[in-house]
Amino acid sequence: MRFATVLRAGAATVLAGGVALAGLGPAGSAASSHREAPLIAADPAVDNTDLYAFVSPERAGYVTFIANWQPFEDPDGGPNFFPFATDAAYLINVDSDGDAKADAVFRYTFSNVDKRGGDTFLYANGPVTSLDDENLLFRQTYTLESSFHGEPWKTRVTGAPVAPSRVGQATMPDYAKLRNDANKRLTGGWNTFAGQADDPFYLDLRVFDLLYGGDLSEVGRDTLKGYNVNTIALQVPFTDVALKGDPARNPVIGVWTTTERAKTRITGPAATTGAADIRTGERVQVSRLGNPLVNEVVVPAALKDAFNSISPDKDAGIAAVVARVTDPELPKLIEKIYKVPAPPSPRNDLVEIFLTGITTKAGGPIKADLNSQLNNADVDAKSFRPAEMLRLNLNVPVTAQPNRLGVLAGDFQGFPNGRRLADDVVDISLQAVEGAAQTGKLVDALATGDKVDVNDNAFGDSFPYVALPNTTKAQAAGSSGSSGSSGSSGSTGGGASPAASAPGTVNATPSAFESGSGTTAVMVGTSALAAGLGATLFVGWWRRRNNPLS
Repeated sequence: MRFATVLRAGAATVLAGGVALAGLGPAGSAASSHREAPLIAADPAVDNTDLYAFVSPERAGYVTFIANWQPFEDPDGGPNFFPFATDAAYLINVDSDGDAKADAVFRYTFSNVDKRGGDTFLYANGPVTSLDDENLLFRQTYTLESSFHGEPWKTRVTGAPVAPSRVGQATMPDYAKLRNDANKRLTGGWNTFAGQADDPFYLDLRVFDLLYGGDLSEVGRDTLKGYNVNTIALQVPFTDVALKGDPARNPVIGVWTTTERAKTRITGPAATTGAADIRTGERVQVSRLGNPLVNEVVVPAALKDAFNSISPDKDAGIAAVVARVTDPELPKLIEKIYKVPAPPSPRNDLVEIFLTGITTKAGGPIKADLNSQLNNADVDAKSFRPAEMLRLNLNVPVTAQPNRLGVLAGDFQGFPNGRRLADDVVDISLQAVEGAAQTGKLVDALATGDKVDVNDNAFGDSFPYVALPNTTKAQAAGSSGSSGSSGSSGSTGGGASPAASAPGTVNATPSAFESGSGTTAVMVGTSALAAGLGATLFVGWWRRRNNPLS
C-alpha cells in the first residue's frame, strides 16, 4: 500500500559499524497502555503498561527489555501494596525472523512468602535492611524460564527475590540496597530484576478537556508523577535473540509482552496457590503490548479485549483494526478543535510503522531501511507476516548525547527504533501528526507539545535503569515535570549520562562480552521520514482519551 504521493529519498550518510542519518528533522523549530481495555482495567496486577527495548549503553553486545505492569500504584496503597500475581505468567517475546511468532520467550512466574498470618496487618514489623530480613513479613520470589524456537522451557533461576513495594523511610531506610540486592547476574551474562519502580512514562493527561483546553493552555503537569509500577527488566546478549545468533547480519528484532492467566480460576479456600499451576496448566492470554498506545487508541472499543488475547500473527487479518490505522480519528479531532487541516487518508505510512517496520522491502511510502526484520540478511521473506510489535535495530550504535525526541531529532537509537525510558513519545508524535510527513515542517500551534519533557525522577545509567519507587504521592504536588523545550535530556535510560544517575542505581559490573557491531546500511529520506515516524505514536496517544468529541 502506498501514499498517493510517494516520499522521495533524500541524502543519507552511512557509517561503518552502525548508522548515521542526516537531514531528518523537520525544518524549524493514559499513559502508554494503562487501563486500555475493559477486562484488563479490572485486573491491574496483570495489566501491562509500557514496554521498552534498547541497546544497553554500558554493556556492548547486550540488549535490555523493560516491561511494566500494574498502573497507577499509589505509594500509600497499604496494607497489601502491589505484589505480582501468583496465578499469572509474565512473558517477554522476541521475533527475529519476521513471521510474527516468538523465537525467544522469557517467562516470569511468582510465589508469595507470607508470614503475617493472624498476628498483624503490617507488611513489615520493623526496619527492613535486607531482602531476607525477618522484619519483612511479606515477600515474593520468582522463577525465570526461557524457550528458544519452541524448545522445552529451561529454568534460568528459581527463588530469586523480588524487590518489595516501598513502604516508607521508617520501614525501609535504605531502599537502594534492597533494589541492588534484587538485581541478579545469571549464567550467560544475563541480568534480571523484578520489583517496584517509579513509573517512567511522563506526560500531561489533561486531554479530556477538549484536547488540553482547546488552546493548549492546560499543559505542563506530569500526570504520572509520584506513581509506581511493577517492573521486570532483563538484559541478554544480542546473540541470544538475533536470527541465527548473528546480530551483524540479522540485527532487527521485534518485541512484545504478554500476560497469561490460568484458563480456569478458583478463588477462596479451595484455590491452589503458587506459580506451578500457571506454568503447567491450561492458560489464556489476557494482556499484550508492543508499541505504546496501540490497543488504547488505534484498536476500536469492540475489539480491545480481543486484541489483548490474540497473537501478533493474526493482526494483519483483522480488517477493522487495519482500517483504523489507515483512516485515524486523531487528525480529524485536531482539525475540528484547532482548525489544522487533517492529512488525507489512507495513512499507509502508519501501516508500515505499526505492522512491517521501516523498510523499502514492503512497498511502504517511507523510503528507508531501519528496523524491519525484512532487512535481516538471512530472513525468509516469504514467511514474513505484518504484525504489531516494537522493533529494534541492534546495530544502531549507542548515542553519545541522547535526544529525547529520538529519530525526529536525528538520534536513531531512539523511538520508534525501539524505545528508551526517556524518549518523549508524546512530543515526538505531536510534532508530526498534522502532515509533517509530507511537508517536513512543524505545525506552529502544536509545536510546544505537552510541556512535560523529562521524568520526575532521574533514570540510571546501568541496569535496571528505572528510578527507585516513590514513597508518597505527595511528591507530585505542584511540579510540572517540564524542562523547557530544548529537545534533549540528560538521563535517557538506555543512553543516560552518568551524571544523571539516580541515587542507589545498580552498578552492574560490565561483562567481558564485546560484540562486533556489524554494518547496517540505512537509506533514509529527508525531513519527511522523521515526521512520518513521529506521527504514528501521537495518532494513537491522542485518540485513547475520552473527550467530548470522540
